[in-house]
Amino acid sequence: MAASDHLEQVHQLTDKIDRLCDVVRRLLDENRSLRTSQDQLIGERAALLTKNEQARSRVEAMIQRLKSLEHNA
Repeated sequence: MAASDHLEQVHQLTDKIDRLCDVVRRLLDENRSLRTSQDQLIGERAALLTKNEQARSRVEAMIQRLKSLEHNA
């Protein structure tokens, strides 16, 4: 094998490594973005669960008041 063939193989390997590094960087950025989105969604879900529980409590309290009024009438 000639020296130029070896040099060409080295250039091809270098190009492949560069492309792989680009893919790794892109995946790391995407992963970071997805983790941030996941954290945000977890926070939003917790807030919605809290609001849902508060609404359920208010509805239950109103039902109890209506039952109380019904028995007193």
